[in-house]
Amino acid sequence: MARQSKAGVINCDLGMSKPFDIELERLTSQAPYSEIARGAAAGQRGTFFLETFGCQMNDHDSEKVAGLLLSRGYQQVETPEAASLILYNTCSIREKAAQKVFSRLGEYREKQNEGKVIGVLGCVAQQEGEEIFKRAPWVSLVCGSASYRKLPDMLTQLEAGNQRVTGLDTDTDATFETEVTRRDNPWRAYLTIIEGCDKACSYCVVPFTRGPERSRGSDSILKEVRQLAELGYSEVQLLGQTVNSYADPTPRKMRFSELLLAVADVQGIRRVRFTTSHPSDFTPDIVEAIEGQPKICDHVHLPVQSGSTRVLRAMQRTYSREVYLEKIAMMRDANRPIAITTDIIVGFPGETEFEFEETLSLLDEVQYDNLFSFKYSPRPNTPSLSMSDSMSEEEKGRRLAVLQDRQREIQSAKNARLVGKRFEVLVSGKSRRENQWSGYTTSHRMINFASQERELLGTYVQVRVTGASPNSLVGDHAV
Repeated sequence: MARQSKAGVINCDLGMSKPFDIELERLTSQAPYSEIARGAAAGQRGTFFLETFGCQMNDHDSEKVAGLLLSRGYQQVETPEAASLILYNTCSIREKAAQKVFSRLGEYREKQNEGKVIGVLGCVAQQEGEEIFKRAPWVSLVCGSASYRKLPDMLTQLEAGNQRVTGLDTDTDATFETEVTRRDNPWRAYLTIIEGCDKACSYCVVPFTRGPERSRGSDSILKEVRQLAELGYSEVQLLGQTVNSYADPTPRKMRFSELLLAVADVQGIRRVRFTTSHPSDFTPDIVEAIEGQPKICDHVHLPVQSGSTRVLRAMQRTYSREVYLEKIAMMRDANRPIAITTDIIVGFPGETEFEFEETLSLLDEVQYDNLFSFKYSPRPNTPSLSMSDSMSEEEKGRRLAVLQDRQREIQSAKNARLVGKRFEVLVSGKSRRENQWSGYTTSHRMINFASQERELLGTYVQVRVTGASPNSLVGDHAV
């Protein structure tokens, strides 16, 4: 389902001493609808529709792509039918996600004849490359996630009438930064601090689709955080495929934990989140930062992928079950409770029933607050392709269901123990039902609650939990 952008403000940094706001409607209301090359020749820009698949980093990349287009005079529209430029920012972490993209492209086979330009961005673009032109000849732009910095040049080529434009770099030390970012959430802002990955897990396409690890300078990050705070953002989320592998390229050489503390120190910032962490780089100083600074949220997403050391070695995960449990123990020993979530893959090539049971026993031992679970899906350009994948989809599905049932029991019990407790909630949703609101705690628990207040969106309130389900809590506004 397409994500609809909200009207809002754009953070413009034009080398001035202070950023300033431009109302989105004022920036976009003058751009007429036209085919982009004809419009560019006439000194006009067209309209664009951007649909995003996948992770939070893709969401944030789309915000930056949208900001770049808006700064060039394009107008963002809510449907592909209204757009002269249709872009899909894609995910290839699982086979199903990639198939969905090609299915979507098939729906627009005829759109090129209507003067529309179709573009594929992101990981599927990087993975498939110019093969996309063969499978979908009506596509005009293929831009991998490691080449976003070249988007202005690629747009210039499209506006000049070029029919096929590509950007497929992987060997780069540059990060994707833009002067203008179109942010879709008015209270929480994403910031990518590290791109790419050097971990080379045997099942993962990220090193191929997003390139090697490259970190953004701490001075640039903190400057943007200060600008966001001045614009009224109170929560920031630092992003990276392995966010805690951050290596500051500036002379300051800030450690990841030091960066967390520096972001939290920015006036106006009330919450600091980060995702996703890699167990091998999860060190005691990160836990100490969470303990010592209440603004750093008490939630860590630490993907384990399997509870079997043998399977972890086959996955090339660089740690054992025992080492992973040591990381968990660090958090459990903290003087502040920390919510822990994870990712798990079932049915990896060679996984035995005993090894699957080891994963179930890990759930019992760790007692995760939530997990994201998937069936193993072979991906192009990964070492696991050469492994024998003899397990049937039916058996993978059975294991996934068993895993999810076990976790559901754990979450039901853990959430039930929260009834009667009070939490600070950043209100981010309003139900169609009267006096019903929703938001997240610092530990990233969703709470639906009742309040007689007329306007709460974007505010922080105290909520007392009155009920619980496996995936959310119910409460009342504690005035």
